[in-house]
Amino acid sequence: MKDIALDYSKALTSIQPKELEKIAEQVKAAHETLTNKTGAGSDFLGWVDLPKTYDKEEFARIKVAAEKIRKTAEVLIVIGVGGSYLGAKAAVEMLSNSFYNLQGEGERKAPQILFAGTSTSSVYLSDLYNLVKDKEICLNVVSKSGTTLEPAIAFRVFKELMEQKYGKAGAKERIFVTTDKERGALKKLSDEEGYETFVVADDIGGRYSVLSAVGLLPIAVSGADLDEIMRGAIDGFHAYADAELSNNICYQYAAVRNLLYQKGKTIEIMANYEPKLHFFAQWWKQLYGESEGKNHKGIFPVLADYSTELHSVGQYIQDGLRNLFETVLHVENVDEDVIIKEDADNIDGLNFLAGKSLSYINERAFQGATLAHHDGGVPSIIINIPKLNEYYFGKLVYFFEKACGISGYLLGVNPFDQPGVEAYKKNMYALLGKPGYESEKEKLKARF
Repeated sequence: MKDIALDYSKALTSIQPKELEKIAEQVKAAHETLTNKTGAGSDFLGWVDLPKTYDKEEFARIKVAAEKIRKTAEVLIVIGVGGSYLGAKAAVEMLSNSFYNLQGEGERKAPQILFAGTSTSSVYLSDLYNLVKDKEICLNVVSKSGTTLEPAIAFRVFKELMEQKYGKAGAKERIFVTTDKERGALKKLSDEEGYETFVVADDIGGRYSVLSAVGLLPIAVSGADLDEIMRGAIDGFHAYADAELSNNICYQYAAVRNLLYQKGKTIEIMANYEPKLHFFAQWWKQLYGESEGKNHKGIFPVLADYSTELHSVGQYIQDGLRNLFETVLHVENVDEDVIIKEDADNIDGLNFLAGKSLSYINERAFQGATLAHHDGGVPSIIINIPKLNEYYFGKLVYFFEKACGISGYLLGVNPFDQPGVEAYKKNMYALLGKPGYESEKEKLKARF
């Protein structure tokens, strides 16, 4: 089977091979720190060994619950924010039909999968409520504590709807909770109500949790093959375990991006030429932004969907401030293709493409843009993915998680906490009048 491959040749105008040789020892030290769990955030490294140590009994229960949802629901609403939903959404988008939720039941053969609790927007929540209120619904609530504002509000709303539609006893059979194993408001409620629960592990932070029950239940409901996902992850575990930089493409990615950062490249664009990868890039954005953006350090992660955004931000990428580089997710083979036909009138002048496939054209767009950006002073890292399927999803997730841990240690930050996230919450809760925040409320009101 062909492997994921890394090509950083288009970055070698900004960094030199000798610099990679020099950083190799730092990478080895970061590897030892991560492997031996001796660095900052070591209490949150359960994801490192997860592909080989995951709970097989819970894994089997996830499959059973997913099948139950598939048989009883027209819609699965996944309630969560940040790492509690992004990985699952990335997988559903990447591994399903591009218009999965719009397909008829006969084509889709699984419930629609929609997401709530991802924002504080009343418009979104109201629209979703009105869309699904008359359908057969199941809920998957994902929250370690059960008190995070956005998903907690959404759960209140949909729990009430479920109990109105099915009664408490019926709702109990349709609500699935992924939360702390032993404590927290959501765990307490689940025990009282009798909801089936799955575990958010103490030693795995949300943004590293997609290969746990957090991501796997919604992914399984979509019809994706969980065994193949975990096979890809375990192969990634073994493939990216070598401490030697020259043997490990995962560590090479971490090293190259850090060397580019040292050269003033402070923005990383995660680019793709397949719309199905949009939410994978969103998941990556949270993973790296929340892991590295600390102590006034870090590469700012953004995403770009090409060729679409070559017609918008493409101008800036080509000719703007030279503080950026791009990492391109390049899919080598696609399952579906379109052949361009000859047109008798040729009004659009495209007959020179007759007989060629759209994938061929997309490939030339990738090559042309990469060369243009290189000529314009934008280094490119290319990650070649043989095709979009469950195996490569699992392996790619592990690739980026492992690279993120190494990259954070190279940067000199704790890649496994997120202290800055609490700043906005503190202000928001004070302004909302949450008990315990009274002293801050008037100060903040006067400032805003």
